Amino acid sequence: MTPRESSIYKNIDWSLVILVGVLMFFGLLNVVSATSNLEIAEWFDWGGKGGKQLMWILICSFLGFLILNIESEFFIRTSVLQYILTLILLVAVLIVGKKIGGARSWFGFGGISLQPSEFAKPTTALLLAWYLSRDATKWRSLKVRFLSFLIVAIPAGLILLQPDAGTVLVFAGFVFVLYREGLSGNVLIIGFGALLVAIATILIGATTVHYPFFGTESGIGVFWIAWIAIGSCVVFLAKDLTVPRKRKKITRWGIASIVAGLMVSIGLHLGMETVLKSHQRDRIHVLFGIDVNNPDADYNIRHAKAAIGSGGFSGKGWMHGPMTAYSFVPEQETDFIFCTVGEEWGFAGSAFVILLFTLLILRVIVIAERQRSNFTRIYAYGVASIFFMHLLVNVGMVLGLAPVIGIPLPFFSYGGSSLIGFTFLIGVLIRLDGERFRVLR
Repeated sequence: MTPRESSIYKNIDWSLVILVGVLMFFGLLNVVSATSNLEIAEWFDWGGKGGKQLMWILICSFLGFLILNIESEFFIRTSVLQYILTLILLVAVLIVGKKIGGARSWFGFGGISLQPSEFAKPTTALLLAWYLSRDATKWRSLKVRFLSFLIVAIPAGLILLQPDAGTVLVFAGFVFVLYREGLSGNVLIIGFGALLVAIATILIGATTVHYPFFGTESGIGVFWIAWIAIGSCVVFLAKDLTVPRKRKKITRWGIASIVAGLMVSIGLHLGMETVLKSHQRDRIHVLFGIDVNNPDADYNIRHAKAAIGSGGFSGKGWMHGPMTAYSFVPEQETDFIFCTVGEEWGFAGSAFVILLFTLLILRVIVIAERQRSNFTRIYAYGVASIFFMHLLVNVGMVLGLAPVIGIPLPFFSYGGSSLIGFTFLIGVLIRLDGERFRVLR
């Protein structure tokens, strides 16, 4: 072992490694429970999902070892190439990919399926870090901001075509990276405003009250008219209440806000009506308490809440959850694996899992802030943002606080693609951090 290799292993952030190891082990326990009956735990049944998950953990452990033995400069110099290869895979999967659950998101290789969108997350984080860390990059430049947005938007758009709305939401988390690097806080305010407009569009657009003067059975037309009218009044009053030299600016930004809000509302409404399938619209409506004609629209949420609630404080014990054993909750080993945690480990176990993820995210942020390398700092914030969005959306979905969309819980959910993607994210970060005393970029 060379002195340089020795220093890498010496500088490994073992607290991060331990957190990932604990999450993988606890996740394996829940996958085994979710895919076994009440009596037999399928640990080493390589034909079962528990055995396959163990195999993927062993493969990912070896992958992590390989990443630690790759020069850090490799990930910097090949970031553009990795990103381009990922885009090619995202385009290819739309053409020749295997369709599962209504989404063409998978490549099938015999009995193995791989999801390229899981690899798009680390490669996007790498390219964004490479671009923003260049010496010539000036964040205040409109070109830099636009290209940064484009780096995130292109893979997100290709993933949306599959369609995979859950992964697209994860890409929205890159805004936190841009915010750390200098993006104005006004963007977050604008984003919050757009969210409120989106919620109003969903609530009002789903109404079935007849408006004779407008000739429509939906309130969305009334909403658009009211938006323009009220917005115009607000702009007019605000302009009169400001000093003369700022009136033109107030007017300009006010009109831009009205138009932008109207475009958000129209785009969302048209997307809901033409892009989303009926069951997807029903899931969103159920989230906001809107009655739908489909009695099974909230099936997943109802059974997920029942499973979590039945666990009480300490849970029913591993392999002793009846709702888990008899598969009352669909996809309980993947997207809804947190239900297994709630039923078998109770509130205490659920809180412990959330605590582990919180510590993981906080540790990544600590690693980011101690870097002398701009590249590593930006990449680390990308990693933290990805894990945060996965935790927020997955747990929120299970608890009925977010729409039902396919998104795994990192290191917990069954599946090789997601596990490889998350391992690559963490492995590269650990490798880059191991050389934090050497400024890379």
